[in-house]
Amino acid sequence: MQTSYYIDKIDQKIELLRQEVINHKLYKELRTISDLQIFMKHHIFAVWDFMSLVKALQNELTCTQIPWLPKGNPELRHFINEIVLGEESDIDENGDYYSHFEMYLKAMRKCSADTSAVETLILELKNGSDLTDALNNTTLDSRIRKFVSDTFQVVNSNSPHVMAAVFAYGREELIPDMFTAIINDMYEIHPEKVVSFKYYLERHIEVDGGKHGELSRKLMTSLCENDPQKWEEAEIAISIALENRIGMWDTVLEDILKSRK
Repeated sequence: MQTSYYIDKIDQKIELLRQEVINHKLYKELRTISDLQIFMKHHIFAVWDFMSLVKALQNELTCTQIPWLPKGNPELRHFINEIVLGEESDIDENGDYYSHFEMYLKAMRKCSADTSAVETLILELKNGSDLTDALNNTTLDSRIRKFVSDTFQVVNSNSPHVMAAVFAYGREELIPDMFTAIINDMYEIHPEKVVSFKYYLERHIEVDGGKHGELSRKLMTSLCENDPQKWEEAEIAISIALENRIGMWDTVLEDILKSRK
């Protein structure tokens, strides 16, 4: 069968989950800077583990060892290296080079969002802690820990087609227009606090949801080829990733509502 058949099948299978993500009740409850601070405190973990997913794909599809040797398909190498360039060393609103994770962290600090949980995780990992132990040493909700843990199951799967599937469908093109409008409204009231996050969001939509979204689908299609088992594994992984995103949004929504009591 042609790969378009498998793509159409995945699109049909995940559409309900995808709609649940982009139409989540959370978006209607994001009203104030305090709400955004809560959102960012949790969402930063999706930005962080995404970087590891990207680098895992680079490790699988290109040579990252010394001595260098030609590895894999040159076109796939080009795809992933172009994506890594943008994710790991993009340009911020001041023209400086930052990874998207570092951009987001900078935006959190400008917004006075709580960065303690993600900074604790990073410090634990730098000091040699196992990821599971490092996650358990944070105050994260179990659904956020599951989100990150399941991403790393994909990262450690040695299955590039599964990694590419989660990259393409589990993270890209999931930002509704409503969210952009909310951030623009917040920027009008609190420009200094929201400027860096607004820029990050615009870059994410332009780069990750645009060109990178297209490249990631090509990457997945090239890796799955016409292998029904690979396409089935890709579909399962995508569904899990979307379910975990819903769990993350549920957590954020609950925390926002709790903060208003």
